[in-house]
Amino acid sequence: MPETTIDCATACINGCVLGDKCPNLEYKQESAKFIQETSLDRMLEIAEERLKKRMNEPPKWVYPEE
Repeated sequence: MPETTIDCATACINGCVLGDKCPNLEYKQESAKFIQETSLDRMLEIAEERLKKRMNEPPKWVYPEE
């Protein structure tokens, strides 16, 4: 049986569509552990730190290929 390739960021917005056949199950377990062990306040702190860091980065210009 050929391995299914899927764009999880697009196809799985409302939940994993592959179930137990998902190639990213290890990340699902890591995410569940993070959510269980991290308070909402800490998650908000992490997001705020990243936003501040991103706001201080120079812009990244993307030029279309001609």
